[in-house]
Amino acid sequence: MKKLRRAARAYPAVAATLVVGVVGLLLLATPGRDAAPGIVGGYALLIAAWQAVEMVRQLLRGHAGLDILAVTAIVAAVLVGEPWAALVVVLMLTGGEALEDYAENRSKRELTALLDRAPSRATRVLPGQLDEDGGERTEDVEVQEILVGDTLLVRPGTLVPVDAILLDHGASFDESSLTGESLPVERAAGEKIASGVINGPVAVRMRATALASDSQYQQIVRLVEEAQGSKARTVRMADRYAVPFTLLSLAIAGIAWAVSGDAVRFAEVLVVATPCPLLIAAPVAFLGGMSRAAKAGLIVKGGGTLEQLARVRSAAFDKTGTLTTGKPEPRRIVAQPGFSEDEVLQLAASAEVFSSHVLASAVVASAKARGLALLGVDAAEEYATNGVEAGTPAGTVRVGKPAWVAEAAPELRHVGLEPGELAIYVALDDRFAGTLVMRDRLRDDAVETVSELHELGVERMIMVTGDVAATANPLAAQLRIGEVHAECTPADKVRIVADVQPRPLLMTGDGLNDAPVLAAADVGFAMGARGSTAASESADVVNRFDRIGGVADAVRIGRDTVRIAVQSIWLGIAFSVVLMLVAAFGFLPALFGAWMQELVDLVAILGALRAIRGPRGPRRSTDAAVAGVPEAATRPRG
Repeated sequence: MKKLRRAARAYPAVAATLVVGVVGLLLLATPGRDAAPGIVGGYALLIAAWQAVEMVRQLLRGHAGLDILAVTAIVAAVLVGEPWAALVVVLMLTGGEALEDYAENRSKRELTALLDRAPSRATRVLPGQLDEDGGERTEDVEVQEILVGDTLLVRPGTLVPVDAILLDHGASFDESSLTGESLPVERAAGEKIASGVINGPVAVRMRATALASDSQYQQIVRLVEEAQGSKARTVRMADRYAVPFTLLSLAIAGIAWAVSGDAVRFAEVLVVATPCPLLIAAPVAFLGGMSRAAKAGLIVKGGGTLEQLARVRSAAFDKTGTLTTGKPEPRRIVAQPGFSEDEVLQLAASAEVFSSHVLASAVVASAKARGLALLGVDAAEEYATNGVEAGTPAGTVRVGKPAWVAEAAPELRHVGLEPGELAIYVALDDRFAGTLVMRDRLRDDAVETVSELHELGVERMIMVTGDVAATANPLAAQLRIGEVHAECTPADKVRIVADVQPRPLLMTGDGLNDAPVLAAADVGFAMGARGSTAASESADVVNRFDRIGGVADAVRIGRDTVRIAVQSIWLGIAFSVVLMLVAAFGFLPALFGAWMQELVDLVAILGALRAIRGPRGPRRSTDAAVAGVPEAATRPRG
């Protein structure tokens, strides 16, 4: 009963229609049976008037709606003595909202799951206060109350509430909600822990490094909310079917009346011409496609993006951390006179710890592996596409590209590199300290992804990167990407992408320096698993899982979704036209036809819900593809 009461409060028009129907049926079994048609017909006309007012409002806003068919059908059915058929049409109209809500909730289940898993509460340690047992005193707070620098206690099996640094010696975390990695990940003291991951079997202490609104999982939630609030052009395209479908329906009904000479025939045609399949099928299909994408680790910011993905003909890629693993391996350290290899690495790591890009993480990890203590830093600033500068007790450290480092240390010397290697240059004040030589490698699924894009009809592939040509060209050759633009600044990338034909163009990147080009592309795809917030915010698709295969998945999902949406629209139209023609020849009584139209609605919606799973067949499943993906990479330079 509670569920029924909740449903009645949520959909009062449906409840009222059912009550009128039950009362009318009860009256048929009493001496007052003659009053039943009047009550049912009067209620139907009241609803028709209400719908007519809303229809006029929509027309004044410039939206040609489909409600004119339903209103005309209700009025015609009542006037020709078919009030019960009119009531069924009313039930379809009032129940359409409930049916749409059910279908939409079913289709966006994966998106809603992301919102439901968002951290909401946390345990904060009160500094300097002890409980009755002599332990640290704690308090439960809302995540919005956490401040940067607060010490948090994260209990076993609970979510990390905000981005933080691990204070205890070590712990394991389930990071699958962010990266898709199914196995627990071990983290050591001092490492960054992202919000939204699940703590392992031991309670740990952390220091908050970001407010809830700026933390990683909450940013994902914000992107999901933005995605849910969008409306695709294909959904609006369904509105454009309104005028021709309305004219066709009225024409068939008018001809049937004229030829037969029976006004009932007019009502019988219109009750099967009601437009719910057009109004519901497309939105449900697009929400289903977005939900399918979310299950594959992709946050698609709206149905319009799915439409663009369906038509993509060119693709451009950043290199480091996008096509490559984003986990470069140190090969050698070339120290200058007066510096040892350990000193060069220590200086570089002390500055790079304040940067989020992939090369920085590799440098810091290498220093930790050698047991080198990081220098204290007074202030640090990252310069997009160039490097990072930090003030330390030893002096001002610059780490990054040679031209930028040479501005501080003019005697900088370039080091020889083999194909696939890259160099990080280090200066201390005005002295050139040395070079870190590292090597990255292609992602395991990069070659397959480029091949799949070709199979999906993408005609042109481009690599645009800030790295030098000697590093980029060998990797492009392995991928069969014939066009490489090296040593690009963010402005260069935007200019190159703007001139690419054919369109639409899909651009994939993950760094702060990629944010402008992701925003400029027809579809921006951000490898956002541990990457730049700016890149994720400016992109149209954000890949939560650290796998380049998500690019091909996104294009495939876009094409499947648009095809299913259009199929569902035409499926509803086709069934309605067939039923109208049957009714025009007098073989479909009004009441039976009204119930048949309800079946048409269900068929169209069930067809649209196919977008949740996609087509069945031999093609690779995007759901299976996320299993066993590697740990997410961070943002590179260039």
